[in-house]
Amino acid sequence: MSKFGTLVMGPAGAGKSTFCASLIQHLQTNKRPCFYVNLDPAAEDFAFEPDLDIKDLISLEDVMEEMSLGPNGGLIYCFEFLMENLDFLTDPLEEVTDEYLIVFDMPGQIELYTHVPILPGLVRTLMRGSLNINMCAAYLLEATFIIDRPKFFSGTLSAMSAMMMLEMPHVNILSKMDLIKGQVAKRDLKRFVDPDPNLLEDDPARKTQPENEERKGYQDPGLTKEVMSGSSFDRLNRAVAQLIDDFSMVSFLKLDVQDEDSIGLVLSYIDDAIQYHEAQEPKEPKDEYLEASMEAYD
Repeated sequence: MSKFGTLVMGPAGAGKSTFCASLIQHLQTNKRPCFYVNLDPAAEDFAFEPDLDIKDLISLEDVMEEMSLGPNGGLIYCFEFLMENLDFLTDPLEEVTDEYLIVFDMPGQIELYTHVPILPGLVRTLMRGSLNINMCAAYLLEATFIIDRPKFFSGTLSAMSAMMMLEMPHVNILSKMDLIKGQVAKRDLKRFVDPDPNLLEDDPARKTQPENEERKGYQDPGLTKEVMSGSSFDRLNRAVAQLIDDFSMVSFLKLDVQDEDSIGLVLSYIDDAIQYHEAQEPKEPKDEYLEASMEAYD
């Protein structure tokens, strides 16, 4: 028997916990069971109480205090400790049936998804062996990134890196779409949903100065403003954008958590990626509905 789940991840501030809460509310509204797993050892406030919480095993605050580690080092330690005590996670999940959607709420430290090999090991444990969870990643990127186009391509590169590292189905999502209403034309928005490398060429905020324009006074090349407006920075961004286009792996769904239809659309893509509906047995209609339908034909 297969189980089904989604790994909700992305950079800090992308709205992962908010999305989890909206997704759980949507599932409850549609009478669909859900098992909520918090894997962020620093999380404090929850709209819905987790069914399984890593903080019952280890917390980031305790690790930082006892091990004299910073937030990033402490988080890595927490996940290493989890990998050494996997029965904390796997034993409760053994009891979850195939009707449930298991929602894993992940922390926002980007290195977990890009170059630290801990998370791929965790994913393999969940997707193989006795648990056999059909999972996909829901990677959230804040929609406000599209206001700064180099930042958008940097975020898109992190999404692509996670896709390649985790080797699992991905649904990439532009979250907090309500924050950019009226700031980006619909025609331009389509070029972000399917990232277009020419966005950098058309970026009004990145117009380079004419070569013959004299710059007055000494300009410190080490200043952030100078680095991020120079030709080397532009070439780097174009190379990143071209790399993303060459692989052609990343496209985005638009998400507004205040819109029930938007949540439903994202969930439909998640269900398709994990083949949820294909595994469900057809259910007999309830007696009252059957009787009502029979009376309609009398």
